[in-house]
Amino acid sequence: MSAGTREARYVIALDQGTTSSRAVLVDRSGTMVDVVQRAFTQIYPTPGWVEHNPQEILFSQLGSLTELLQKRGLGREDIACIGIDNQRETTIVWDPSTGEPVMNAIVWQCRRTAALVEERCGDPEVAAEVRARTGLLPDAYFSASKIAWILENVPGARERAERGELLFGTVDTWLVWVLTGGLVHATDVTNASRTMLYNIHEGCWDQWLLDLFGIPASMMPEVRRSSGSFGETSYPGIPAGIPIAGVAGDQQSALFGQCCFEAGQAKNTYGTGCFLLLHTGPEACVSHNGLVTTVAASAPDVDRTEYALEGSVFVAGAVIQWLRDELGLIRTAGETEYLARSVEDNGGVYVVPAFTGLGAPYWSPDARGAILGLTRGASRAHVVRAALESLAYQSADLVRAMEADAGAPMTMLNVDGGASKNDFLMQFQADLLGCELRRPQNIETTSLGAAYLAGLAVGFWSGIDELRRLRTTDDVFVRRMDLAKVEGYLAGWREAVRRTL
Repeated sequence: MSAGTREARYVIALDQGTTSSRAVLVDRSGTMVDVVQRAFTQIYPTPGWVEHNPQEILFSQLGSLTELLQKRGLGREDIACIGIDNQRETTIVWDPSTGEPVMNAIVWQCRRTAALVEERCGDPEVAAEVRARTGLLPDAYFSASKIAWILENVPGARERAERGELLFGTVDTWLVWVLTGGLVHATDVTNASRTMLYNIHEGCWDQWLLDLFGIPASMMPEVRRSSGSFGETSYPGIPAGIPIAGVAGDQQSALFGQCCFEAGQAKNTYGTGCFLLLHTGPEACVSHNGLVTTVAASAPDVDRTEYALEGSVFVAGAVIQWLRDELGLIRTAGETEYLARSVEDNGGVYVVPAFTGLGAPYWSPDARGAILGLTRGASRAHVVRAALESLAYQSADLVRAMEADAGAPMTMLNVDGGASKNDFLMQFQADLLGCELRRPQNIETTSLGAAYLAGLAVGFWSGIDELRRLRTTDDVFVRRMDLAKVEGYLAGWREAVRRTL
């Protein structure tokens, strides 16, 4: 550890999410001392399409960082390092000579490339080969088809890319490139494993996959370990020379932040989407139940690739935003708990929030959202409760698929993310699953994971044993509902999903 780092009091996590960017200050006890958050615009050019302005992402993230430093009166000597976690799969292509993106970022939720994926991967043998190399089911969710779409639809983009004049990156790569003054074009293994272009067994960009999607290898960033060097800050207005020492996709970062370092440990994050990950250790477990295999983030002293099984729900917390912003049924997310408890049950009402299709384990890009079971007696509270319950139903689908793949029941699930603050939702989830839910005192484990990965790399923390000791007391939820009632709820959900497929 350098003399400059020895006295540093904090690690900063840059938490770049789907709807906002945050800068989070973490001290040696693992406490989130302060946070600055800035939202940015969601762009919907046409139904099923979702975009972000890369410059707005950048300014929201750098603005939150500079505001945090100024607010706390912090300088270079106070900060040991920076860690980055990010929305995954979201795709940015830019010109490194100007720093200008060729178009808006295509967001992970965007379904515009569904036909392109079918065109390239519709042959069952090709689809099987894609899955064998990447661990992923061919889908518009991942980055490969988004890059291909940009090259095919932005005038001159393909020619420029083939001349080596364009770079690709997920949001982490974009931030690192800008923060280092254009010196580092790199990503980490977790983000690489979500592109559908990375061979998770050989640990490299796969030329067969690049050729399948018509993507020049010169566009691709260098792939590095999640905990290690990604250069140093060199950007106007930000203290120079701060090491960027950790990068991970948000869900793998949350898995690490939950201290799920060993095979068999699992977490579910209730954010814009829901993301359930089960650590499988050095084994890249193949799913037979609609899940995907992905790379897990590891501590710097782990000399092997570690993997996880993952199930992804496209719309979770986003359905609460929909209740507020589009339907006007609530003013704040906090109202949902009161309204859900104000009625005895859901009144037979189910909300299937398939706004951009259904993810795991259905993988139905053409499914669309629906409110079912409405009667004259259905109230605002019933609809709000049904929307809230939809997060738990979708997560239950993932857990059952994961149990089938793992060949063992899940006895304990770590939970985090903004919606996990809702006690009604967590109790309903425990009722559906019949396993113990553990919610840490600090539910912002995504940011914590990025901080941990970076801090370990520079010696701010000694190792994962120290991180385990930092974890604070959990809130625990166990099943309280009668099993017959649980089965009734689940039967209604399965019928509702069937009608949307």
